[in-house]
Amino acid sequence: MQRITAIPKLSVRRADAHKGDFGKVLVVAGSIGFSGAAAIAAKSALRSGSGLVRLAVPQSILPVVAAIEPCYTTIPLAQDSSGKISKKAIDTILQALENNDCLAFGPGIGVSGGVKTVLENLLRLENVRIVIDADGLNNLAMLPNWPDICKANLVLTPHPGEMKRLWAGLLRQPMPEDRETIAAEFSKAAKAIIVLKGQGTVVTDADRIYMNTTGNPGMATAGAGDVLTGIITALCGQGLDNFDASVLGVYIHGLAADLAVEDKGQVSLIATDIMDYLPKAFKSIAG
Repeated sequence: MQRITAIPKLSVRRADAHKGDFGKVLVVAGSIGFSGAAAIAAKSALRSGSGLVRLAVPQSILPVVAAIEPCYTTIPLAQDSSGKISKKAIDTILQALENNDCLAFGPGIGVSGGVKTVLENLLRLENVRIVIDADGLNNLAMLPNWPDICKANLVLTPHPGEMKRLWAGLLRQPMPEDRETIAAEFSKAAKAIIVLKGQGTVVTDADRIYMNTTGNPGMATAGAGDVLTGIITALCGQGLDNFDASVLGVYIHGLAADLAVEDKGQVSLIATDIMDYLPKAFKSIAG
């Protein structure tokens, strides 16, 4: 397996560029009590260069997420009695997806039969790029043999607990202890890019592997993963392939946290601090 150390770069923006040149992304996220996760992912995508971000959430929380940030647009989705996305939302999501380059699915979305049905339908779409995180991964773990039906191009971003559930749901063998081996073997089985989060986040497509060098313990805070989801989705929308978008995404995510820690300290760091330092992180790697 080839070990990657070089960090991918974004192309310089042309003087005559317009917002359509920098990716149109759709974020499907949120449920009652978890509106913040949806807003963080969508706003992080904006801060990571997306030209247009659409945020699709259960209709009851739409006023909340719309008030958090005026720069993304919002789409109301049908919901069930518990405030999670209903299976009836699939038609709205498919219609919205037609006009977007990449989809993020999962932050704050909850686990339910309706969410699982929506995800299963999305997996069957050909040539669609989907970044799946958080409860999106927990729903995925409950779909038996899901790689057999999957035609989409996936980036999966599990933390160790989510990785255990994914492994148990798909593979009938003990999970290795070594993080690189776990990520590589699951990537091969899932035919997906794996971003195994943690100290030295691992990114692999089973042929190439990257271990991240940025980040700090202050990132162990709610919402930090939602920031990463937005970053990777935005980079996919700007033309990077899934592997390069994931490598650059985890590097920028950790770098922003390192810059934030210089002012905030590790104890006080919260997810929105990481997002606030994304501009400085992108400027830093651009030279």
